[in-house]
Amino acid sequence: MGFLDKVEKSIEGAVNGVFARAFRGEVEPVEIAGRLQRELDSEAQILTRDKKLVPNDFTISLSSHDYEHLVPYTKTLNAEIVPALRDHATERRYVFNGPIHIRYELDDTLPTGRFEVRSGSVSGEESESTAVRRTPLVLEVNGVRHPLLPPGLVIGRGSEADLRINDPGISRRHAQVHVWQKGEGVGVSIEDLGSTNGITVDGVKVTSTELRDGSRIEIGSTRMLVHSPSGM
Repeated sequence: MGFLDKVEKSIEGAVNGVFARAFRGEVEPVEIAGRLQRELDSEAQILTRDKKLVPNDFTISLSSHDYEHLVPYTKTLNAEIVPALRDHATERRYVFNGPIHIRYELDDTLPTGRFEVRSGSVSGEESESTAVRRTPLVLEVNGVRHPLLPPGLVIGRGSEADLRINDPGISRRHAQVHVWQKGEGVGVSIEDLGSTNGITVDGVKVTSTELRDGSRIEIGSTRMLVHSPSGM
């Protein structure tokens, strides 16, 4: 079974459901998966007779229309594409220099239905530091900075949360932080996911609100700060 066959099979349910509703006539998930597979093949560099080094860091540029429709689903999409890329690499005896990272960015010059891919081979440490350098805002929680990258993250106490916080006042899925491209920076907002104790931003109880540099968030007994790393 080829790479695209595997990808189509693995995301078939999603494409027929939520993806299908979101991508009629636009960039489709399987197109991105196929393009990344071809990127591995075209950029493979010989290390030894039996091994080739391939990119592990990808940036996908999308039109404003496709970006708006795709960003809410990137976490689900990447969860299907990354294992498929690993399988393809194993079959071809490709090796990665670090974890696979797939990012999405807005390019106003692209028409709807078109996208571009940039790739590189970076170590895990390089990839993480690059993400932090490119991020104009971070969410600081208990002294740890979390880069605010599209499409955002879920805060909660449960295992399904992206940012897990061990605080009894926090629900399992407490809040969603939405992040989207906004000019050369990002826009950020927070939304209550039906939590028990709610969200307070800058001293005001909210169900959803846009965040900015300096916004202070209280969830349960945990305090968080949105800020620019360069401003510290």
